Amino acid sequence: MGDLTNPGSEELKSLPLADLHEAANARFGGFAGWSMPITYPLGVMKEHLHAREKAGLFDISHMQLFDVAGAGAAALLLRTCPLNADLMHIGQSKYTFFLNEQAGIIDDLIVTRLGKDRFMIVANAGNAAIDEAHLRNVAKDFDVSIDALDRVFLAIQGQQAADVLRKTGAPGTDLSFMHGFEPKPGWFMSRSGYTGEDGFEIGLPEADARELVASLLADDRVTFVGLAARDSLRLEAGLCLHGQDITPEIDPVDAGLTWAITKPVREQGGFIGAKALLAKIAAGPRQKRVGLKPDGRQPVRPGAVLVDINGNSVGVVTSGGFGPSVGFPVAMGYVGKAFAPIGSQLFADIRGNRIALHVHALPFIPHRYHKG
Repeated sequence: MGDLTNPGSEELKSLPLADLHEAANARFGGFAGWSMPITYPLGVMKEHLHAREKAGLFDISHMQLFDVAGAGAAALLLRTCPLNADLMHIGQSKYTFFLNEQAGIIDDLIVTRLGKDRFMIVANAGNAAIDEAHLRNVAKDFDVSIDALDRVFLAIQGQQAADVLRKTGAPGTDLSFMHGFEPKPGWFMSRSGYTGEDGFEIGLPEADARELVASLLADDRVTFVGLAARDSLRLEAGLCLHGQDITPEIDPVDAGLTWAITKPVREQGGFIGAKALLAKIAAGPRQKRVGLKPDGRQPVRPGAVLVDINGNSVGVVTSGGFGPSVGFPVAMGYVGKAFAPIGSQLFADIRGNRIALHVHALPFIPHRYHKG
């Protein structure tokens, strides 16, 4: 979730549906330049469990949609991402990255092919300006247009999300995981999410969004879920947060994300960072992203140094908190290869106190995506 800042400490952007969250008695905080609902009266634990068991409604309008179109659209994506967009079929979504020349991760993205020469990119809020500048700079050499869309963006997540959405009459509930389309003019919808559960992400005009939110909340299986529970949900699911678990200094090899880069794409190269990435793949990871389970009940937080039994620094915690679904503290971090095997004993050094933990398999809970 990143650092939550005091809303008064900077000029924060407001969500288009902020009044609905205020009416729902949300507690707001600053995140990635936006004033975001952090929790609602239900509380983070119950919001988290509700999203797993029923259907959680998240306002993710801080995230950025880019519509990329033109004869050079696929070629632009092949240059900016380790992704062969030409081979994607229409309606398919792919997880990918913008990389720098050192193969560091500028941002992680989901790209959906909407037509022969048209793609939708979903980018992270904190990187929206950087991503847009990067994309437009590279696009100067391609026959392509880039439109940063102004949309409300909603996520409905959980075991009952599809049934809830179906009952509103919304289209798209027959999609399979990691597929997307435009159900109506101005709408973009994909079966995807950031919780490890089945669910949908829907970009749409504000008037339509207000109507959809009202019809969703009329179902007693649906409740608003804030940013705090979104963070605990994604952490249990072993999903990375850019700015913490992945950064421009961390590459997909160390992050354990090379599964998102097919062998033909690696061999073909041509994308920014290809040379560095291939060298890193050949050399193998210097460190590994791992799950971490504290032995007791005290959570560990991002930035905590990981040490071995002799007090030698061997890694760092990048995400951490309590996992309401699993019932124990959960964390992720990077450790040297020797300490990466499941079960390895480590300690988090917190102001001179050592908290014992073990390397744990990721994810902490099984993913429950609807793959059709």
